[in-house]
Amino acid sequence: MAKKKMVWLTALAGTLALILTAKNGAWGQPSTGAATRVGIFEGHGDVGTVLHAGSVQYDAAKRSYTMAGSGENMWFTGDAFQFAWKKVSGDVTLTADISFLGDGVNEHRKAVLMMRQSLDADSPYADLALHGSGLTSLQYREAKGAATHEIQANISAPKRLRIEKRGAYFSLWLADEKGEFQLASGSVRIALKEPFYVGIGVCS
Repeated sequence: MAKKKMVWLTALAGTLALILTAKNGAWGQPSTGAATRVGIFEGHGDVGTVLHAGSVQYDAAKRSYTMAGSGENMWFTGDAFQFAWKKVSGDVTLTADISFLGDGVNEHRKAVLMMRQSLDADSPYADLALHGSGLTSLQYREAKGAATHEIQANISAPKRLRIEKRGAYFSLWLADEKGEFQLASGSVRIALKEPFYVGIGVCS
């Protein structure tokens, strides 16, 4: 049975860095409906079926996010996780420092920096996933309802992580002991239509 776990996400100088390079000045339209803004994100909520409702808290003074999520996984043909998101278009760089709160009971609990087509559980996506075991990987689902694949990095439990989208290509970057980012995976091609969702997520 999945249990509620917490993930703490901060970034360089205490700021979650989201860099957008818009195409023709189009950054996506503001969200509508019941979405609740949190920090730089337009909304948040659970994607897929979860045991307990997740949550996101933003500390403006520390510029940090604390997330709770009980979703079982982001894998196979469907996902279940808490997601804080913003709709955007164009190229994107998302950088964060990530820490898990508590020891946890599942080594495959995940904190992710994610870009996905929709909030459907089986949506195409690419993400940078940090597992509770320290495993770090570039995960991706190429088409709606398709199986998830991954490219594993050879660095365990990095603190500073980055995912980049350039056109249709996604890549994973990790900071070394000097804080300098190095490419840590091959690139994958995922054809996301614009606008799409970019944000941070957690599952237990």
